[in-house]
Order: sequence, then structure tokens, then C-alpha cells
Amino acid sequence: MRRPFAILAAALLVGAFAVPASAADGDEDFTIKDPRITESSGLVASRLHPGIYWTHNDSDDGPYLYAVDSRTGETVARLTLTGVGTPRDVEAISIGPGNRIYVGDIGDNLGGSWPHVWIYELPEPKTLKDQTIRATQYVVKYSDGARDAESLVVHPKTGRVYIVDKNEKGGHLYEGPAELSASGTNVFRPVAAVPDLEATDATLSPDGRHLVVRSYFGAIAYDWNDGKIKRKQRLGVPFLGQGESVTYTADGTRLMYGAEGADSSVEGQDAPGGSGSPSAGGSSSARGDGGGSGDGLSGNLKTGAIAVAVACAALLGLRGLRRRR
Repeated sequence: MRRPFAILAAALLVGAFAVPASAADGDEDFTIKDPRITESSGLVASRLHPGIYWTHNDSDDGPYLYAVDSRTGETVARLTLTGVGTPRDVEAISIGPGNRIYVGDIGDNLGGSWPHVWIYELPEPKTLKDQTIRATQYVVKYSDGARDAESLVVHPKTGRVYIVDKNEKGGHLYEGPAELSASGTNVFRPVAAVPDLEATDATLSPDGRHLVVRSYFGAIAYDWNDGKIKRKQRLGVPFLGQGESVTYTADGTRLMYGAEGADSSVEGQDAPGGSGSPSAGGSSSARGDGGGSGDGLSGNLKTGAIAVAVACAALLGLRGLRRRR
């Protein structure tokens, strides 16, 4: 009987760790099914079209944005941007006031050697269909020299644009001008440290009060505090492969995490302080703010681990009863 018991225990273990808790809650987890999307490197929830998420490929794809329906995983619209040059390394996407989409062509795979990067701005279309939209292109430089970055957020109230640079030892939050200029260079200046993680994406809550910055294996939540960010807690993230994206849901109650790769998954967890959280001060994925760069188990994994322990204890008890008979 040992072998069947081991197989059953292994199945329980795999199931508990592979199936996110949100699946039981009917959350909007989905798989991106479009074969053209193989390097989903940014993600943002539409405020105009419920259930729609905008994404884009990392590089070598062209000036395209994809609207993915979370209910089916299918692409319902592809936008072709005009009025911009050839995209170089598109890494981030955000939505600002007035349903304006901002695209961050801000990556630098050469380690921070390009003299400038770009941001593209366009209106989110009211009708979801394949179409061509003219965008505005902004030239961006950093006050302290070129650098690699994959995280861009737009404040939902002020429309001000921010970038978090990508650095193994931790980076900084860079603030752009109050208004971007299409005719000159827009200089971004560091306003706060973002330590303890290598930022691959970031997101602001719809009310503009909270910032989450993610890395490949974890995330950190901050109070926005008018850009003078205050660290709240470290968050666990679902392991989906090369984790490159995060966005708040349109209602701000959950965080949706994505990754690169064909048929990539997008999975949600309760946002810290959101109405979907178990408490006002944390989330099911929180590990606390213990410092350091390691990442703890997410809430899904903790729940799974407890379930495995209970199931294994029950099975061991049944085996004991059978032996006494």
C-alpha cells in the first residue's frame, strides 16, 4: 500500500501547489492564447473595457498592442501605432487619466548605453477591433545617465509619468516632468530608492494611493505618499516562468501577474488593503516586511502546504486503522 499512498500524496502536493486559490474563487485568471504574443512584457487592466487587458511583446514585434479578453484568453483587438519610430525594447504599459495609454520603450539590453529611450502615448479606443492609431512619441533621458528599465507607471489623478530602473542591487523611482513634451527631451530624476529587488514591472492602484513593484520572484508594496514612497510589505508572487508584468485590476482589489512565453498565464492575488484582501493591512500573499531580498511562500502556496499536511495526516491515520484491523 505504500506505493499508492505515495502517489496519492504526490498528487495532492502537486495539486495544492499548482492550482491557485483564486481559481476556486472564480477570479479572472487566464492564459494568453494568441500565438503572436510570445514575450508578454507589460500588462494593464483596461478601465474602459471591463475584463480586457492590454499587453505587448518585448522586442522584434513592431508597434503593436494587443487587447486580451480575460474571459477567453483570446485577442479581441490589435492596435498598430503610427507616428513613432521603430520600437526598440518595449517593456511596460500603463493607463493614465482620460483612458490614455502610455507605452514604455524603455528597455536597454546593452546595460544602459543608449543615449535616450521613448514613451508613446495614445488614446484607448472606444471600440475594440484591429485598427491603426496615431501615437505621440516622447524622448526620455535620465538626469544621472543611461540605464535599463522595465517599469513605467502613470499616476491616475495627475497624469505624471514615473519609471523604475532595473538593477540587481535595487533601483530608484524616477519622476518625469509634470507634463511630457513631444518637442524636447524629457528628463527623469530619481526621487526615491527602490531597494531589495530587480524591478521587472510596477503598477499604481486606480486610486493612486499604492505602488507595487515586482521582480522575477517577488514584489514589494508601497504607500504612494505623493511620490515619497513608504514601504509596506513584501509580497509573494505566483511562479509562472519569467515574471515580467503586474497590474492592478480595474477595481483595485487584486493584482494580476504575468510572464513571458507562448501560452503564458496571468494569475491574480488579493491586493494589499484591497476589499478582496482578508484584512485591511495585508494580503494572502504577504510575507511581511522582514527585509532582505529573499521571497517567502505566497498565500496560495501557504494554503496548499497546509492542505497537504492535513491530507497526509488523514491518510496516515487511515493506514494506522487498517493495520489494527
